[in-house]
Amino acid sequence: MAESLNTKDRVIVGMSGGVDSSAAVALLIEAGYDVVGITLKLWPQDCVSRAEDKCCGPQAVADARAVAHRLGVPFYVVDEAEDFQKEVIQYFADEYRAGRTPNPCVMCNEKLKFGTLIRRAQQLGGKYVATGHYARVEHHGPGGRHLLRRGRDPRKDQSYFLFSLRQDQLARTLFPLGELTKSDTRDVARGAALKTAEKEESMEICFVPDNDYGKFLEKARLVERHKGDIVDRRGKVLGKHDGIEFFTIGQRRGLGLSSPRPLYVIDLDPRRNQVVVGEDTELDQTEFTVERCNWIPFETPPEEIAATVKIRYNHPGAPAVIRPRPDGTAQIRLLESQRAITPGQACVFYQEDLVVGGGWIQRPPRSSLVDA
Repeated sequence: MAESLNTKDRVIVGMSGGVDSSAAVALLIEAGYDVVGITLKLWPQDCVSRAEDKCCGPQAVADARAVAHRLGVPFYVVDEAEDFQKEVIQYFADEYRAGRTPNPCVMCNEKLKFGTLIRRAQQLGGKYVATGHYARVEHHGPGGRHLLRRGRDPRKDQSYFLFSLRQDQLARTLFPLGELTKSDTRDVARGAALKTAEKEESMEICFVPDNDYGKFLEKARLVERHKGDIVDRRGKVLGKHDGIEFFTIGQRRGLGLSSPRPLYVIDLDPRRNQVVVGEDTELDQTEFTVERCNWIPFETPPEEIAATVKIRYNHPGAPAVIRPRPDGTAQIRLLESQRAITPGQACVFYQEDLVVGGGWIQRPPRSSLVDA
């Protein structure tokens, strides 16, 4: 449970209709906070029929409202579909068009859950916002900084998705579930007799049915199929594709190629409209660059940082040396090569349970994998 700074303070809780945010409300009430629940209505209208049981669907709103009623807290639904379309869905499509693989959950947290929600909290007299994320905030740490740490349960830790939060956002954030396991959370919900206690969680992107992002992009008319070449690293044409947006680094299936050895996507070149393929070993890298870095324990990073880096959410982490640059980028040198380091994904830096910061894996302006 987050530390009790002043239990009469009003906390605005982002309620998704799931067990995690429901338990967060119950814990905050138990701690004595003045709690108000808000569900951000994020879905475009055509999403309603596609994802009724997700956090962008009407059933989720009904569940959140029922929990708020059960716990006796005010509840509001706020329409943020326009901002969600602009800040998350359009970003999602733009990244694929640029040959990168996006992470919409990080962007949604930064722009909406800890952007829009904080602004709404101010309107409602709320000092803090809270969510059901499994992570921890340490307020007023060394140097007066607000620190972000992993959740206690390593299987549920969601700090990776929160690395881009700024100091002003962390200062107003509480994570009531940071010290809990998922089993603990369900026990809290059961103890409060909440209807969401046994609700299953979705591991998919909330606005993409069946985890088929290509189908979503087409149906939403965010991309159109366009023919291009599938080539090897020397530029030899091996086949055709319908658009680089339908591929990601490390992909093996769906290439439609015949080869004596398995081939994988090793690069996506938007300038040439090419999907570049190669063998498994060509996916390994030891150095790459991240951009738009956010640093949490300090305003200005040291010249060199030893840390563990996660190159995707389910990555176990790898030791690395980070060299920040004045332009907001950082050079990452891994002590052991890693597979399928994917442009557009978040790379998050850790020292034990402390989130040092992170950035976005950069795609080189011109691919070094393909001969000119």
